[in-house]
Amino acid sequence: MFKVFSCCALSLTIVSTSLSAERLPDRHWPTWRGPNHGGTVSQGNYPTTWNQDKGISWKIELPGRGCSTPIVWDDQIILTCSVEDQDSVLAVNWSGKTLWQTAVGKQRAGKHRNGSGSNPSCVTDGQYIFAYFKSGHLAGLDMQGKLLWKTNLQQRFGKDTLYWDLGTSPVLTKNNINVAVMHKGASYLAAFDKKSGELQWKEDRNYQTPVEGDHSYATPIVKQQSGKEAILVWGAEHLTAHDAENGSLLWSCGGFNPEQKRNWVAVASYVIAGDIAVIPYGRGSRLAGIRLGGSGDVTETHRVWTRTDTGSFVPTPCCDGKQVFLLRDSGEVQGIDPQTGKTLWQGRFPKHRAKYYASPVVAGGNVYAPREDGVLLVASLKDGFKLQAENDMGERLIASPVPIGNRLLIRGERHLFCIGD
Repeated sequence: MFKVFSCCALSLTIVSTSLSAERLPDRHWPTWRGPNHGGTVSQGNYPTTWNQDKGISWKIELPGRGCSTPIVWDDQIILTCSVEDQDSVLAVNWSGKTLWQTAVGKQRAGKHRNGSGSNPSCVTDGQYIFAYFKSGHLAGLDMQGKLLWKTNLQQRFGKDTLYWDLGTSPVLTKNNINVAVMHKGASYLAAFDKKSGELQWKEDRNYQTPVEGDHSYATPIVKQQSGKEAILVWGAEHLTAHDAENGSLLWSCGGFNPEQKRNWVAVASYVIAGDIAVIPYGRGSRLAGIRLGGSGDVTETHRVWTRTDTGSFVPTPCCDGKQVFLLRDSGEVQGIDPQTGKTLWQGRFPKHRAKYYASPVVAGGNVYAPREDGVLLVASLKDGFKLQAENDMGERLIASPVPIGNRLLIRGERHLFCIGD
């Protein structure tokens, strides 16, 4: 019988570093898409142009490969990578100094050129840090990098059958850390106690789909429904909501592949604007608006609109609550009204053979779009769509930028960059 590895629980203290809290107007980016789950920051003055000689505050070499977007809590920048064949979590401060580095277990290396064994981003509540890896390792650490517990989902529940490298990040509810596993075979949503790592519940989530349609790399979002936490999961051609206390199904919405197309895998995650979930699907050819809430099968009642002329295959859209910023894989950009699905404006970055794999962010009125060949493009959205700069980072870019405190954190294939004063 597989058991959770548990370390003794210690008092949790946030590490203090050289940059004072007063110098960080925005101090928390606790998840992959930030505190609003939309990849946006409305306020601030963020840099748009830099090069190797000007505008880079610091650049540090990372100890191993990984594609996870960093998270930030106060003075710690936290990310994952492989170190000497070990899944590892590390933290650096705002001077680029490594604070701690913790090995979790043997890695399972990535196989896609834009993937790794460390694709999922960490998540934190300021007391604990949680990390998840392609190997199946799920770990809880304190804010000083002490490993409190770990378990391996693939050893307990079966190895993943995804064609490519696992990508979904874990999400937090009040008491638990939650992971969605969606692939061909036994798919599920599972919750583990934050403090001990003990399994609280595991809910099967299986749907019959055409080939690869049941594979999902998308990350869930936690929302309130009727005064209770609900975990919203996208994958296997269904958007489902689950009671965070026990995993039970609250409602489901299907109808995303009426023509039974093959290989309509869910790669991009969705975003939420008010009570509408905007979901890209169909390998970048479709976009839908689903009204949240209800009970049972809401397929016929809660689909508000459908677009068959646009979408995004890999990059997850941004959302500021009022509009959705859609970056397509070839560089087209659109502003979408989440209530109607109509295009509000559109533009495009210069045509190039390289694609956009990382998800964009919007900060201070600019959209930041990393291209896989290592160029981070910036466009102003303040007066229509206007290209500002093409910043060559000198290495592949797969992780999303993190805008925080008027700085940009950019995780490249080999380095972590801090852009700004």
